[in-house]
Amino acid sequence: MAKKSILVVDDEPSIVELLSFNLKKEGYEVQKSFDAEEALKAANETEVDMFIVDIMLPGMDGFEMVRNIRSMEKYRQTPVIFLSAKSEEFDKVLGLELGADDYITKPFSVREVLARIRAVFRRIQQTVHAKEERPKKIIARDLEIDTEKYEVRVRSKMVALTPLEFELLRFLAENESKVFSRDVLLDKLWGYDYYGDTRTVDVHIRRLRTKIEEDPSTPKYIITVRGKGYKFKDPGKEE
Repeated sequence: MAKKSILVVDDEPSIVELLSFNLKKEGYEVQKSFDAEEALKAANETEVDMFIVDIMLPGMDGFEMVRNIRSMEKYRQTPVIFLSAKSEEFDKVLGLELGADDYITKPFSVREVLARIRAVFRRIQQTVHAKEERPKKIIARDLEIDTEKYEVRVRSKMVALTPLEFELLRFLAENESKVFSRDVLLDKLWGYDYYGDTRTVDVHIRRLRTKIEEDPSTPKYIITVRGKGYKFKDPGKEE
C-alpha cells in the first residue's frame, strides 16, 4: 500500500521539522511548506492525502488557503487539520465551517496530533468499506440523501455539505430515532474520544440545521434530546 502523503504548512521551521520527523517515523510521506502560496503550488504539482495547516501564515492566512484547496476538484474531500495558536471559539468554528476535519491548538503534544491524524484516516477508510452496505438513498419527507453520489437535496434543491457534515447527517439518518451522545458521535465519526471536544459536534449540528431545516431554531429532522444528545427524525411519518 502506498504511503499517505501529508503536507505540513507552518511558518515556524521548528514546528514543521518536529511534525515532519515524527510523521516520517509513523510511515507517512511528508511535504513541507512555510507559507500558503508555496503550499498551493505544491498541492497543484503533487498529490496530497492530508493537509495540516497553521492559520497565522505570512501573506495569505490558513483559512484563505483552505478555501483555495476546497475549490480544487481533486481536494474537495481531502482531510484538513488546522493547527493554530488561535484558540478562540470563533476561529475554531470558522475552521470547521470551512470543512476542516479537526482543529488543534498550540501548544500541542505530538502524540495528540498523531492520534488525530490516525483517527481521520481510519474514519475515511471505514467510510469507504461501509459504502457498499448502505442504502443508496435515504428519503425523509423533503430531505433526500444520496449515499453513493454524496449529494443532499432539500425540497429538490441541492445543498452543499462538507464531508463531515454529510457523514454526520448520513449516520444519524441511517439510525433514525436512535439517540447518540456527543461523545459517541465523536468516536463514531471523528474516531477519537479522549482528545475530542464535544463542541465540534455542536458546531456541525448547528451548521447542518442551517442547511437542511426550514427553521433551524425549530428543527424537524435533527432533534436535540436534552441531557442525552441528538437523533434523526422523519417528520413525514407523523403526517
